[in-house]
Amino acid sequence: MSGWRQWLGRFGQGGARRPGARAASGAVSVRSVRYASSPLLASKTPPWRSKFLVGLVGAGFLLLLGRAVYVQVIGTEFYQQQGANRYAHKLELPANRGRITDRSGELLASSVEAPTLWAIPRDVTATSAEKRQLARLLGMPVGDLEKRLADNPNFVYLRRQVDDSVALQVRALNLKGVHQLTEYKRRYPAGEAAAHVVGFTNVEDRGQEGIELAFQSDLAGRDGSRRVIKDRRGRVVEDIGERVPPVDGRDIELAIDTKVQFFAYQRIRDAVAEHKAKAGSVVVLDVQSGEVLALANYPSYTPGDRRNLSGAQLRNRALTDTFEPGSTMKPFIIGEALQAGRVSPSTVIDTAPGRMSVTGSTISDAHPHGALTVEQVIQKSSNVGTVKISQLLSEREMWETFSAIGLGQKPQIDFPGAVTGRLRPYKTWRPIEKATMSYGYGLSASLFQLARAYTVFARDGELIPVSITRSQQPGAGVRVFSPEVARDVRHMLQMAAGPGGTGPKAQTIGYSVGGKSGTAHKQEGKGYADKKYRAWFVGLAPIDKPRIVVAVMVDEPNAGKYFGGEVAAPVFSEVVQKTLQAMGVSPDLDVKPQIVARHEDAVEESF
Repeated sequence: MSGWRQWLGRFGQGGARRPGARAASGAVSVRSVRYASSPLLASKTPPWRSKFLVGLVGAGFLLLLGRAVYVQVIGTEFYQQQGANRYAHKLELPANRGRITDRSGELLASSVEAPTLWAIPRDVTATSAEKRQLARLLGMPVGDLEKRLADNPNFVYLRRQVDDSVALQVRALNLKGVHQLTEYKRRYPAGEAAAHVVGFTNVEDRGQEGIELAFQSDLAGRDGSRRVIKDRRGRVVEDIGERVPPVDGRDIELAIDTKVQFFAYQRIRDAVAEHKAKAGSVVVLDVQSGEVLALANYPSYTPGDRRNLSGAQLRNRALTDTFEPGSTMKPFIIGEALQAGRVSPSTVIDTAPGRMSVTGSTISDAHPHGALTVEQVIQKSSNVGTVKISQLLSEREMWETFSAIGLGQKPQIDFPGAVTGRLRPYKTWRPIEKATMSYGYGLSASLFQLARAYTVFARDGELIPVSITRSQQPGAGVRVFSPEVARDVRHMLQMAAGPGGTGPKAQTIGYSVGGKSGTAHKQEGKGYADKKYRAWFVGLAPIDKPRIVVAVMVDEPNAGKYFGGEVAAPVFSEVVQKTLQAMGVSPDLDVKPQIVARHEDAVEESF
């Protein structure tokens, strides 16, 4: 106990009393602590430590200063934009897509307003019964609707470009989270009759086929914009900046005549059905302007309703399908021989006994004819006579004629999908190939190429450019034959389409016509299909002053008849009559020509 008191005494002696303090009886005096005597505090701090701490503080300051400079000076535009994005929005002002019209201003395609249904899935509180009703109006299973709502909680399209009646019924449901906006939808008044010409757009209003695709940039125009401030509910409260107005798309005026297009489509559709064929096409050209008055294909489709659409319906066969043109090539061989002075229309060609051999291969006629004039070679469509005339020409002369009429070249027309066809260099031709090419085998062309090629005869030997759009002045043509040769061949085509020729069913009431039928086996792989044919007829009218060229093709007729003069020529006849009437062309015949229908009088071309 005494040790404890001694320690306290020493402690008290070392401490200073507070001024004015009075020691109480029995109280203990406490001394202040001497911090300098502490071993820890009395230790010497290394100089580098303080410098390091000061450096860290300085580096932090510089870092903050650099960040401030970057935000306020270097990256100010970005941060201002980010701030503006929180309240400012750019709204697109869609341009109205241009219209497509025919040559008379009849609408073929136009844009109309169409409601689009969309939703914010996280806001949708519909009951099961309401979802079933909504799914029914949208034309989809309930499961698909629920999956669509589950895919994205922020935004989803329910159905785009619906009918007004559907939009009104959905609005009547008054479902929370389901909204509507206005878009533009294309309407096609001509329907399936002009589908392959006009084409169609997708849901984003971009052209996918036909004129809609070919003139996409012209039709689309340029969208405008406006900058606005929106509140937190997405409502526009103020316009900011300048408004950029939209520039509507340009209207496209086609050369197509809606009346001619409708009739051509209906007639080829009926012919395909009558002959149980696979497909058919018709091309009508105005030979004075080079304009396409009709381009019809069957099967077709409705541009505004493309559900369950097949590739066969989409194909614009008149431009995309190529085939061996067969006997329709014979007039060009005769024309070249006349132009070169090797024969005249009255030159006699011995075709007896109706067949001939070329390097071991036999070429024959369907019926032996004996001696024929050059005119009669075309009238009777003699293969033997045509081959003998072609032997008077060189391979180069034939090739140059075929090239001059556009074979082996892509048609220069503002339309997608046009094909080149096939025409091999003349240096590779073997003798048998030269012979078969004279009557249309060993090369290929589209129906559109054939129609254009026949403008040579309609335009007195001049091949003219063709156009799908309205043109006031035709482009410069290319001289292929002299006017005299063209007129001679026109007379031969008139004989071929008349009594004793291969296409008397091409005759029409009130108008003189001329043309050439063709029938050929269809190629399959490296050979020819058994009992599969293409039948066509290409011609012009009226014969003295031609105004139109009409080309008709029927693919795989399967009802007992397959010759071009029996299957395609009647379509040609009716299309010619309706087209010339629609154009206001006066008849050049006073009486109806007598149509020879007996098979023995209408000798078809040989294969």
